[in-house]
Amino acid sequence: MILRFAHPWFLLLLLVVPLWLWVRISTRFRSALHFPSLAKLKALPVSKARRFHPLLHVLAILGLMLLIVGLARPQSGLRQRTVTSETIDIVLAIDTSTSMNAIDFSEDEEKNRLEVVIEVAEDFIEAREADRIGLIAFAAMPYTKSPLTLDHAWLGDRLRELKTGELPDGTAIGSALASSVNRLRASEAESKVVILLTDGISNTGDMDPLSAAALAKEVGVRVYTIGAGAEGPVRFPVQDMFGRSGYRQVEIPIDAEALTRIAETTGGRFFRARDNDELENVFSEIDELERTEIDLTEYTLYSEQFHWLVAGGLGLFLLERILAAGRLGRVLS
Repeated sequence: MILRFAHPWFLLLLLVVPLWLWVRISTRFRSALHFPSLAKLKALPVSKARRFHPLLHVLAILGLMLLIVGLARPQSGLRQRTVTSETIDIVLAIDTSTSMNAIDFSEDEEKNRLEVVIEVAEDFIEAREADRIGLIAFAAMPYTKSPLTLDHAWLGDRLRELKTGELPDGTAIGSALASSVNRLRASEAESKVVILLTDGISNTGDMDPLSAAALAKEVGVRVYTIGAGAEGPVRFPVQDMFGRSGYRQVEIPIDAEALTRIAETTGGRFFRARDNDELENVFSEIDELERTEIDLTEYTLYSEQFHWLVAGGLGLFLLERILAAGRLGRVLS
């Protein structure tokens, strides 16, 4: 809500109110009857009407002030905003194969790769409030966790549900990309994007990754690929034959060349994320790359409010005149 005065210079008349009050209550501006002595009159008890006589001055002052403010024409406005921007539809395809249980992204020994990815992806989603975003989990096969949606709170719940082991184990990069592209095929957005994150090499699936990349290019989908995971041996949780938990060092290779070719085929980019900081930087860079200019138009609708003040001021003046015509106006002051 915005308040303004159409004629603010009328507010200067408020400076005259103290002078007007002084003229109103000063005895030198009123006719009077002179008595040789008022001692007996002063000895009389003060009537209730005499106690409330100053109320006339209060009503008159308030009435005058309301009229002056009314003359300044106060107006209340409601600001409205029209935002026009190019729409972007994004599908997050996240690897949930068991290799994502490796612990190398965080110093917290309880957090594996997938858990760190979920946290970073959640921040990315929160920053894209105007975009429709979908979510696909994949291992040996893809599974749609969320279609394209603007309900990012619901999407965040689906993201936090991601776990390893829910799908048959493996890394079907081609199938995951094809499923992501299929989600975007009917999109009318100005920009269609897939962010595919994996920590392994494609070893299964119904479609070759490069064939899926060619399909993405055909329907105008840009693909950003992220190779997640440290280089060299990493800690991996295991259980022995007695069910005891522990860790062992394993190497989980990433096919950076294939991921680069997928991205370049579609006009996207390949990113390498070896730890939590690099992963955050990758998502931040993608966030900047997929920003569009926003046309912002603001306008304000004003409505007149002076009539309430003028009506109130006249009402107070009328009340003051009515009371002045009665006992309150016929007392010594």
